[in-house]
Amino acid sequence: MSILEKISVPADLKKLSYPEIDRLCSEIRNIMVEVVSKNGGHLASNLGAVELSVALHRVFDLSRDRFVFDVGHQCYAHKILSGRLNKIETLRQYGGLSGFPKLNESVYDAFGTGHSSTSISAAAGYAAGRDLNGDNYYVGAIIGDASLSTGMAFEALNHLGHTKSKLMIILNDNEMAISPNVGALAVYLEKIRVGWVYNKVKEDIEALLKMIPVFGSNVAKFVERVKSSLKYLVVPGMIFEELGLKYLGPIDGHNVEQIVTTIENAKDFDGPVIIHAITKKGKGYSPAEAAPEKYHSGGLFCLETAAPSKAVCENKTYTDIFGDTIMDLASKENKIVCITAAMCDGTGLSGFALKYKTRFFDVGICEQHALTFAAGLSLTCQIPFVALYSTFSQRALDQFIHDIALQNLHVVLCLDRAGLVGEDGPTHHGAFDISMFKMVPNVIIMAPSDAHELKNAVYNAAYNYKCPVVIRYPKGKAENFNPQKSLSEDCCYEYETLKPGQYNIAARGGDALLVSCGTALGECKIAHCELSEKYSISCEIIDIRFAKPISNELIIEIGERFEHIVCIEENSLKGGVGEEITARLYEAGYNSKKVKLLGLPDRFVEHGPNSKLRGIIKIDAAAITEAVLSILKPGEKCQKKE
Repeated sequence: MSILEKISVPADLKKLSYPEIDRLCSEIRNIMVEVVSKNGGHLASNLGAVELSVALHRVFDLSRDRFVFDVGHQCYAHKILSGRLNKIETLRQYGGLSGFPKLNESVYDAFGTGHSSTSISAAAGYAAGRDLNGDNYYVGAIIGDASLSTGMAFEALNHLGHTKSKLMIILNDNEMAISPNVGALAVYLEKIRVGWVYNKVKEDIEALLKMIPVFGSNVAKFVERVKSSLKYLVVPGMIFEELGLKYLGPIDGHNVEQIVTTIENAKDFDGPVIIHAITKKGKGYSPAEAAPEKYHSGGLFCLETAAPSKAVCENKTYTDIFGDTIMDLASKENKIVCITAAMCDGTGLSGFALKYKTRFFDVGICEQHALTFAAGLSLTCQIPFVALYSTFSQRALDQFIHDIALQNLHVVLCLDRAGLVGEDGPTHHGAFDISMFKMVPNVIIMAPSDAHELKNAVYNAAYNYKCPVVIRYPKGKAENFNPQKSLSEDCCYEYETLKPGQYNIAARGGDALLVSCGTALGECKIAHCELSEKYSISCEIIDIRFAKPISNELIIEIGERFEHIVCIEENSLKGGVGEEITARLYEAGYNSKKVKLLGLPDRFVEHGPNSKLRGIIKIDAAAITEAVLSILKPGEKCQKKE
C-alpha cells in the first residue's frame, strides 16, 4: 500500500512517521514527473518544494489557514495533498486542474497566482482583514528567492515592518528563477547559505551581547554600537531583522522534521516572521537537478530518457527566430543591447548573453526597472531591446508610458508569448498588449505573421524607427521558417525595409475581405481555401503587419473595395485593431459596411491546448469561414458546392 493511499484528508499527515513522510515525498515526486512528462508544466520548481508543502499541510489546516503560493510554480504537491490526487492526470488540460492555485478550484487555494511577487502583499491583506474581523487563523506566504528580489515584495516587507501583523513568510531559496538569479539580494542570500555555521552560534552570541554591562550613557551608546556591529558580523538575516521581521534559518528545505519544528516555533511569534529554507530545484529527478532551467516550464518529454518529444525538437520557435535575428544584427551594430527580466532562456537571449556579455543585462524579476533602465540606456545612443513575456509587460505599463513614450525614446519592447499560450492559462495569455500599448502616443506596434516578418520587424525596429517600438509574437513553432535561409555566419539574410503602417496583401479576392493581425494569418489562409473550394467565395487577405499605425491608405482601400469585412486578431477585442478599423471606416464615411470582429472575448480564457481554445472562442479557420458566410447576403454564394 502506498503512503498516498493513507491520505484521505491533509490532517492524515499528522499520523505518519517521518520515515513514512520521506516515502510520501518520493511518491509525490514520481507522480509529478509522470504527469508533467505527458502534460508539460513547471517541473523543477515543483520538485523542489515537495517537503515544504508536506510540512505546511502537516502543521496547518490550509482549508482555514491562508497560505499564498507566490507565482504558483510550486503548487503541484499542494494540489495532490488537498484532495485533487484523483484529478492530477488532468493537470493543465482543458477542463482539468489549473497549473496554478485558483480560488474557484479548491477551498485550499487561498489566492490565485501566476505572476511573481504578489504573495506577501496578498497575505498581508489577509492578515489585516483577519485582525479587523477578530478572527483567529494563521496567514502566510511561500515565496522564492528570485521573487523576493522584486520591488513589490520589498514594498510588502516594508509595510509589514510597520503593521507588525502576525504572518509567516517561508522563503523557498533554490538559487534560481527561470534563469539563474542576479542582483545584490542573490549575493546576500548566498552569503547566508555558505555561512550556516554562523547560525549555530547565533543564540550564544546574542546571549553574550546581553551580558555586556553598561556604565553611563556614553558607554551605553558605545556598547549598543558594538552590539549592532557584532550582530551584523555574525548573525544571518539581519536585513530582514532590520525590516522588522523575525528571521529563522537557514534550514534544510528537504528535511520535513526540521521544517515542521521550525514552523511550530515560528507560530508563537506575535509579529511577522520569515523562515529561510534552502531547497534544490528539480530535487529527486536527476535531469531536472542537472538542468533546472530546462524543466522550469518545459514541453512533453520521454519519462525514461528525459528527452523532449520529437514534435518539440522539429521546428524553430518564434523565440528562436528573435534570438537568431538579434544576434545577427548585433554582429553588425555594436550599439544594440538586450535586457530581460529573469528570463534569458525563455526569451531566446542565451546566445546573445554568451557572445555579447557587456551588452546583455538581466535585471531580475523587475519589469518596471527594466523599462526605465532601457530609457536611460537609449539616451546614451544605445539601442535597447527589452525582451519580456507579453503578460509580464502589464506590470510596467506606467514606465512605458511615462519614461519611454512621453519622451519619445528609441526603446524596442519585444513581447514573447503574445496571444494564447495554451496550458498555462489566463495568468499567462498575452491577451492585452495591443490594447494597452495602442492607446499610447508615439508608439509603433508590429505584429509579424511568420518567421520572415518577425526578422523584418526586429531589423526595422533597430534601424528605421527612432521611437518606441513594440513587437509581439506568439509562443510556439514559427510559420514560414526556411532552414536553408536561416540566419548564420554563412548566410546574409536580406531584410525588407517597411514604412510604418505598410500592409501586405497575402491573397487576392473580391467577395469579402479578411483583415489579419499577426499570426492569425495562418488560420485566414486555411479559411480562404475552404471558402474558395467549398463555397466558390473569393476572399482577399490583408496582413496588416502593424497594429499601430493603421494607415489611411488601408482604410481607403478597405472602404472603396469591400462591403463584407472580417477582422481577426489574437488580442482582446476591446481596444484591438478590429475595433479601430471599424471606427475609422465609420469616420471616413464608409458606414454601410458589414464588419465582423473576431478576437479574444471580454472574459478570461481558460487553460488548454491552443487549437482547442481557438475553436471555443471562435478565432480559428472554421470560425473565420462561418463569419464570412454570416455577413454575406442570403443566397449570395453561401450555398456549398456539390
